[in-house]
Amino acid sequence: MRPMLHHPRRFAQSGFTLVEMAIVLVIIGILLAGVLKGQDLIENARVKEAANIINSTAAAYNAYIDRYRRLPGDDGPLGQLQARGGSWAAVPSAGDIDGVIDATPGDTFSGLGESIIFWHHLRAAGFVKGDLTTGPNALPRHPWGSVVGVTFSAIQQRPAQRLLVCMRDVPGKGAAALDRQLDDGLPNTGTLRANQGIGQNPNDTSVNNNLYSEAQNYTICQEI
Repeated sequence: MRPMLHHPRRFAQSGFTLVEMAIVLVIIGILLAGVLKGQDLIENARVKEAANIINSTAAAYNAYIDRYRRLPGDDGPLGQLQARGGSWAAVPSAGDIDGVIDATPGDTFSGLGESIIFWHHLRAAGFVKGDLTTGPNALPRHPWGSVVGVTFSAIQQRPAQRLLVCMRDVPGKGAAALDRQLDDGLPNTGTLRANQGIGQNPNDTSVNNNLYSEAQNYTICQEI
């Protein structure tokens, strides 16, 4: 009788080998690095866009003065503005022609006073994009989703009044990066100033700090 041959059982492999696990971890690391790098690129693009808004507003302001010899927002009377034709025919308001843009800090984001007329005039002149509607919804938007406004006022230990372009509700990381790009990187010195807190007006200074916090939002204002 032939002896019976016993073959060892072949067990199905279960789980991952160390090599396979290492490959998976490497892939996960690459994906995470790509996500983080993508977030940095998006934030950098927002900072550049915000800086462009401020710089282009300053350029439009100066170009308006060169063309009309008046200040945008202060120009008038309304009949003379509308008589310029084109987009000017639909311009809804005029300034008081006193040589000053009458826009208090409280007017900055409210759609009131010559703060909103400032944008109407720049748009009618073709220097800034946007329609000629009135109210807060007519204010430009910045890349972090809130509004852009202007004020003619003194803020944060700078007694002389200046025309300021302001952005409301800017995240701390973006505010710090924007300050570094345009000024000195500090919220309470230089030509760009920042007030900590959501919904702050440019002259609300009760919660200022010497350094930016990424856990906070800011209202930032740049002199033009």
